[in-house]
This record gives sequence, structure tokens and C-alpha cells, in this order.
Amino acid sequence: MNEPTAYDQPAGREVAAVEVHCPAPLTPTAPLAPVRPGSTPAVASIVLPDGRVVTGYAINPAQPEPVAVKPAVSRTAVNVALGGVGFLAVCGGLMLLTSFIAALTAFITQLIVLAAVIFGGWIAVQLFNASGHQGGTTVNIRKATFKRNHFHG
Repeated sequence: MNEPTAYDQPAGREVAAVEVHCPAPLTPTAPLAPVRPGSTPAVASIVLPDGRVVTGYAINPAQPEPVAVKPAVSRTAVNVALGGVGFLAVCGGLMLLTSFIAALTAFITQLIVLAAVIFGGWIAVQLFNASGHQGGTTVNIRKATFKRNHFHG
């Protein structure tokens, strides 16, 4: 209220315009790094070109996370290749298994044929034994009469 205005002044004496500086907030160029409890960062002062001094905490730029090194060959390609190798191994094993089953079937068939031949030969020897009859009764029928399904000897 104590300032003079243009109305209070005589003509020719005008008041110069007042320059108002509004502080603009500082926007960090890098994300703020969290401060560990118990450690206080150093205070830094910067002198601006117009002579003003700005004092504040130094902002250390956040270090980007290291990029994971990608392998030269993708894991999917390795998995597909290993699956193919495993499939080939299984196919070879299946071929061996079928060959084994076929051989086992042929062997069992030969054993059955051999047993039939040996057992059949043994039966033939028992039926057609040339050494005669051993025990039992021999009946020679020469003139027999059959009447009404009844034998009269």
C-alpha cells in the first residue's frame, strides 16, 4: 500500500514494471534412486549463469539393469532338436523290439512243431510196437454169430 501508483505520481514519472521470478520445479532427467537409510547423499551447489546459486542433493542417475545376454541358439530350437533325437532313438528301439518279438514268435513256433513231432513219434512207436502184446487177453473170433445186436460166440 505504500507503493506509489501512476495515479499518485505527476505526469512523466511512471513506475517501472516489476519483474517477478516464479521458481520452476526441477524435473530430474533420470529416475530418483532410493536413498538407503543411514546414508545421506552429498549436498551440491550449482551457480547459474545469472549468478544465482542453487543448492540441493546430488541426484545420481539410476543405472539401467543389465540386459540379459541371449544365447546364440534359441531354447525352442534346442528343444525341438532334442525331441527329434529322442524320437529317432525311440523308433530304433521300437524296430529292435518288433524284431525281437518276431524272432521270439518264430522260436516258440519251432518249439511247438518239435514237440509235436517228438510226441507224435512216441505215440506212433507205442501203437506200432513190433515186440508183441504185453499182457491182456487176446480173443480170436472166427465163426461168430450176431443176432439182434447180441453176440453168441
